[in-house]
Amino acid sequence: MNKVLGIAAVLLAAAGAACTPAGATSSTSSTSKPTPSGKPASQGPTPAVVLVHGAFVDGSGWQGVYQILRRDGYPVSIVQNTTVSLADDVAATRRVIDSQSAPVILVGHSYGGVVISEAGNDPKVAGLVYVAAFAPDKGESVQSLGANPPPGASVPPALPPQDGFLLLDKAKFPAAFAADLSSEQSAFMADSQVPWGLQAVAGTVSAPAWRTKPSWYLVTTNDKMIPPPAQQMMAKRAGATIVESASSHAVFISKPDFVASLIEQAATAAPAQAK
Repeated sequence: MNKVLGIAAVLLAAAGAACTPAGATSSTSSTSKPTPSGKPASQGPTPAVVLVHGAFVDGSGWQGVYQILRRDGYPVSIVQNTTVSLADDVAATRRVIDSQSAPVILVGHSYGGVVISEAGNDPKVAGLVYVAAFAPDKGESVQSLGANPPPGASVPPALPPQDGFLLLDKAKFPAAFAADLSSEQSAFMADSQVPWGLQAVAGTVSAPAWRTKPSWYLVTTNDKMIPPPAQQMMAKRAGATIVESASSHAVFISKPDFVASLIEQAATAAPAQAK
């Protein structure tokens, strides 16, 4: 338990992502602002977007992104994963993917990146979008990625686990997770946290989908949960198209237009870039 608690204190300081494991492929990554594509092109079926939330929140945080994508003509589904275990969250995501009748753009925020890295191997998935998210390689987990944070890295305010679950300190939640939201909104998020299961923290990826699917990555440069350098290294390791935003970890709420633009870019480009 002491080891797990030590991991929990740095659970989002993913310094381990800075090292490319043996056998990892290399690809040139680009850094640019996403170009909104607006309504999907008429050729072929319109891609379906599946949104996967991360730890401590639920799917309702995607509302702003959802509304923009729906307005622009994309079918959108939101996975309400329990964040109790990685296996359960992957299963929940696969059920939503299975229900789609068009190619899927699979989007994950934070821990949701672990989920889409595993669930994204489904043949219906055409592309992956990581939003300030973990992009683990084979055998990696949030626990392993956060095991050796660099000196000076931001330390998320995780409380000691209770009954196998983690929460963030409510008083420190706004500054750590949602610094660019209103005080009222960040306080509500702190008080409505979804407990994060230690089984989910320790869940390992068996075959990362980013090795065979095109990917996009939004790096949040003001993030206090996953250090921006760690985000950059994971994105580059995946060969992702990279964009940056001077945002907190809650960018999917604070800048839904920016996030939606990146998703639409992926939806336009993914079929042609499929590996």
